[in-house]
Amino acid sequence: MSWDELLDRGNEPFELYFSSVHGNRPSLTLRATLLHPCDNPDDDAPFQFISKCEIARDTDAGHARFATYMTSDTDSHLNDAVEHFQLVLDQCPVGHLDRATALTNLACARLEGYLHDRFQDIDTTISLFRDALELRREVYHHDHLLSLYYLAQALVRRYSKKNTAADICEAAQHYCELLRLCPGNTYLRGIAKIDFNHVIRQCNSLPIIASDEDIALRQIVLGLCPLDCPHRPRTLAILSEVLATRFTRCGSIDDIDECIRLLREASSLSFMEDCPNKLAHSLLSRFYHQGQSYDLDKAISVNEEALCLHPVGHKFRSVSLSHLGGALVARFNRRGDIDDINRAISLHREELSLDSPHPPHDTTFNNLALALKTRYDKLRVMEDLNEAINWYRKSLESKYHGHPERHITLHNLSSALRSRVTQTQQNEDVEEAIQLCQQSLATLPPLHPDRWFSYRWLSDAYLSRYEMQHNPSDLSLVAENSRLASRHATQGFPQRIMTAWNWVCAAEKHDHPTALEAYTTFLEFLDSHLATRSSVISQREAAAPFRYAMSLPVDAASYTIRQGNLRHAVELVEQGRGQQWSLASRLRIPLEDLESANPMLAHRFSELSERLSDAEGSARSTNIATADQAATENRKLQEQWGGVVAEIRNLEGFSRFLLPPSYTDLQAAACHGPVIIFIASKYSCSAIIVPTTGEPHHVRFSSGVTLTYLEKLKNNFAKGIRQASFMGPGKMRKDLIVLLRTVWDQIMLPIVTVLRRDLRLQHRSRIWLCPTAIFTSIPLHAANCFRERGGNSGPEPSLEDLYICSYTPTLSALIRSRSMVNTYVTPSFVAVGQSRPCAGQGEVLLTIESELELVRELVPATANPTTLCGDDATRAGTLQALQQNTWVHLACHGQQDCEQPYNSGFAMRDEPLTLLDIMEKHIPHAEFAFLSACHTAVGNEETPDEVIHLAAGLPGFKSVIGTLWVVDDAVAKHVVEAFYENMFDGGVMDCTKAARALNHATRAVKAKVPLEQRIVFIHIGV
Repeated sequence: MSWDELLDRGNEPFELYFSSVHGNRPSLTLRATLLHPCDNPDDDAPFQFISKCEIARDTDAGHARFATYMTSDTDSHLNDAVEHFQLVLDQCPVGHLDRATALTNLACARLEGYLHDRFQDIDTTISLFRDALELRREVYHHDHLLSLYYLAQALVRRYSKKNTAADICEAAQHYCELLRLCPGNTYLRGIAKIDFNHVIRQCNSLPIIASDEDIALRQIVLGLCPLDCPHRPRTLAILSEVLATRFTRCGSIDDIDECIRLLREASSLSFMEDCPNKLAHSLLSRFYHQGQSYDLDKAISVNEEALCLHPVGHKFRSVSLSHLGGALVARFNRRGDIDDINRAISLHREELSLDSPHPPHDTTFNNLALALKTRYDKLRVMEDLNEAINWYRKSLESKYHGHPERHITLHNLSSALRSRVTQTQQNEDVEEAIQLCQQSLATLPPLHPDRWFSYRWLSDAYLSRYEMQHNPSDLSLVAENSRLASRHATQGFPQRIMTAWNWVCAAEKHDHPTALEAYTTFLEFLDSHLATRSSVISQREAAAPFRYAMSLPVDAASYTIRQGNLRHAVELVEQGRGQQWSLASRLRIPLEDLESANPMLAHRFSELSERLSDAEGSARSTNIATADQAATENRKLQEQWGGVVAEIRNLEGFSRFLLPPSYTDLQAAACHGPVIIFIASKYSCSAIIVPTTGEPHHVRFSSGVTLTYLEKLKNNFAKGIRQASFMGPGKMRKDLIVLLRTVWDQIMLPIVTVLRRDLRLQHRSRIWLCPTAIFTSIPLHAANCFRERGGNSGPEPSLEDLYICSYTPTLSALIRSRSMVNTYVTPSFVAVGQSRPCAGQGEVLLTIESELELVRELVPATANPTTLCGDDATRAGTLQALQQNTWVHLACHGQQDCEQPYNSGFAMRDEPLTLLDIMEKHIPHAEFAFLSACHTAVGNEETPDEVIHLAAGLPGFKSVIGTLWVVDDAVAKHVVEAFYENMFDGGVMDCTKAARALNHATRAVKAKVPLEQRIVFIHIGV
C-alpha cells in the first residue's frame, strides 16, 4: 500500500490482513493521521510531538532489538529490548495515553525472557500485564482483548513453573471472557479457544487437595463450562470427586449431597465409564452417614449396571466388583439376607483373582476381609474370622506408614481380633486389638470422621479385656471411648446411635454408673436423627434400623427407678415414647405465649414449621433427583428452624422451648386425676403414679410379673378374644374372666391400693392409664377380680366400678389436648358410615345405616348433625368432613397395618382413608371422635412404644373412643346407644364427659353385650 493510498483514508480506521494461520486470517486495525507544522510558537504541541517521537523511537528500537533476539537468540538483544521498553514506560507516567502499550511491550519482552530462562521474575511481568488490562478495562477498548490474552498467557506460564492452582484457574476465566467477547472467525478467538481447552484440561488435572480454596477454584472452573461445553461432564466429575474427598475427611452431609447431584448431571450429559462407580460409591457413603434405604438400593442398582458395562478384561471391572461387593455387605447388615453376604465375598474373591498388570490392591484385601468378618458375625464360623484376620494383615503389610488409608485396616483388624477374643480368650489378641486402635487414632486429625471407628472398636476391646481380667479401669475406658464415639460430630447419626446402644448394654450388664448418660445420649441422638427427615414416613424409615433398641425408653425408666429417681424415670419414658409422634406434633404446637412475648420470632417459627410440614410431599417424590433436592432443602430448613428455636430459648421464660419436658411440666397431665405409667422392661416391671401434686409413687409388682410373664399374658388374651368371638352371647367367657382376674390381682390391685391408701383418691374419680411396651396389648381398664364379697353383699368392685378410666399415649399428648379444650367453637356433628367398602377392604356391614340413624337421633339438634354414607363416604369426602366438623362418629371397617402403621386406616367406598392422610391435614377445631371400627386403638407390635394407631393418630381431637380388637357391629350398637344417651344427657356437648359416658354405657349393657364386646371400647384423651 502506497503512502498516498494510506493518507487518502483520512482519519478512519481500516483492516490490514495477513496470510492465514491455523485456519484463521490475522489482521490489524490501523488508522493514519497527517501532522501539520505549528504556526504558533507559544503552542506546546511541538514539544508533545517531540516527546511522542522519542517514545516512538525508543519503542521502535525496542521492537527492533526484540526482533533481532527472536532470530539470533542472543541475550544482549533481549536485554536491550527490555531497556528500551523500560525507557518508554518511564516516559509514560500514570495517566499517559500510551502507558498501557508501554506496559504491554515491556511485559511481553520480559515474558519471552522468562520462557527461555533468561529472567526468573514472572511476578513483575504479570503485574505489568494486570496494570495494562486495568487501563484497558472497558470492554469496548480496542486492545482489551489483547490484554486479556497476554495476561492469561503469563498466568499459564507461571503455572507451568510454579504449579499454582489459582493461576491456571484465573487463566481459564480470562480465556472464557475472550471467547465471549471475540467475534467469530478471528485469529485471536481461534487461539483463545485452543488455549481455553488446554487450560480447562489442566484445571481438571490439578491434584486433589479438597480444601475450601481447592473447591472454590473448581467451582469457578465449572462456572466457565456451560451446558454445551464438552468439558462440563469431566469438570462435574472432578468437582464431585473433590467434594467426596472432603466428605471422607470432614463428614459434611452437604458435600456428599452436592457430589451426588454433580455426578447425576455429569451422567445425564455424557457417558463416562467411571461415573457409575463413583455415583454408586457416593450413594453408599451417604447411606452410611444418613441411613436412608433408597440410597443403598440405588447404589446397588447403579453398581449392578456398572458391572454389566465392565466385563472381564475391562479396566474398570475390579472397581465395579469392589463397589458392588461393599454395597452388598451394607445391605446384608441392614436386611440380613445371607445371599447378599455370600455374593459379596464371591465378588471380592473374583476381584482378587483378576489377571491384572498390577498386583491386587491393598484395598481388595481389606474389602474381602470385611465381608468375611461380616459373615462371621452372622454365622459364627471361625474359618471366616481367621481368614479375615489373615487378609487384614496382608492389607496392612501393603500399606506403608503414612498411607492415607492405613488407619482403616488398623481399626478393622482390631475389630476382627476382638471378635476372636470372645471365642478364644487369648490375651495376646486383645492387647494387639487395643494397640491397633491406638495407632489408628494417632494417624488421624481430631475431627476426622473415621476416628469414630477407632473409638468404637477400642471400646469393644477394653470391654473384652475387662471381661477377662475384671480391672475396673478398663470398664471406665469402655465408657470413655463410647462417649467419644457417640459424641464424634463428623460421623453420621446412625453410627453414633448404635454406639450409644452398645454403651447402654455394657453399662447395664456391668452396673456401671454411666448407664444413665448412655441412655440419654441414645435418646438425644435418635431425636436429632429423626428431626433430619421431612415426613412421618421417612422418620419411621429412619427409626427402623434401631428396632433392636425399641425397649430402650422403658429400660431407661427402669434404670432410673432402680436408682431411686422417679422424676427422671417419668421424663425418660416420656422422651422415648412416641418420639416420631412428638416430632410431627411439635410443628403444630400452640404459640400464644410466644406471640405475646415476641411476635416476630413466633411468626418466623410458625412460617418455618409450615414450610417443613409442606416439604413432606416433595420428600416422597418417586423421582430420585427431586427427592434428593427436597431432602437437601429440608436440611437447610431444619437448620433455619433450629436457629429460630435457639433464639426462642434465649427469651426469658422459654429456656425449655421444645426440649423434653421436665417432671414439673409433665405433672400438668395429672391436674384432673393421677396418671399411671406402666413400665415393662427386661430389667424390671412396675408402675409409676404421677399424682396431681407432689412426688411420683412407685408401685412394685410381685417378682413373678416379668416381661416373659406379661408376654404370655398378652398371648393368652389374644387367644381368649378369638375364642370368645365364636361363642354365643349368653355363654360365660371363663378364660377371659380368669385373665382379667389375673390383671386385677397382679397389676391393678397394687396400684389401686396406693391410690386409695396414699393418694386417698375418691370413689369414681378419673384416672389415666399410660401403658408402655407389652402393657399396650393388655386391657388394663377391664381388670376385675370377679369375686363376691362376704355376707352376700354382692360382687367386689372392678376397676371400672372404682374409677373412670381413660388412656393416654403420652403425658404430653394429654397436656396438649387439655390446652385446647378452653377454646370454644360452635359444635357441629357428622356421622360417617361405610357399609360396602371397595373390594378388598372388608365384608358388608349390615347394621351401619341403622347405627348412623340411631346416632343422628341422639345428637342434639344444636350440633346440626349430618350424615355421610354410601357412595358419598369416600376417602376425600370423609377427610373433608373431618376438617369441617368438631364432632365425628365413624362406623366402618378399621384396618390396622402392623408393618406400616401410618397406612392403617378406615375402609371407604373408593379407597382407605389412612392415618397419614389425617395427620397431614390441619383440623383446627376437632373435639371428639367415636371410632366404631375394628382395631382403632391397637399399635404396632414391632414398636409398641411408638403409640401409632388410629385413635391416637387423629390430630387435634381431644377426646376419642377407640377399639382394641374386632367389633361385632350387631351388638356394638347397644354400646353406641348407651354412650350417646349418657354423653348428651342434658343436651350439652362436652367432650370431657366421654370417659364417664363410656363407663356408664359399658356397665349399662352388661345384660345385652358379651364381655369381650364391652371391654373392646376404650377412651383416649381428656
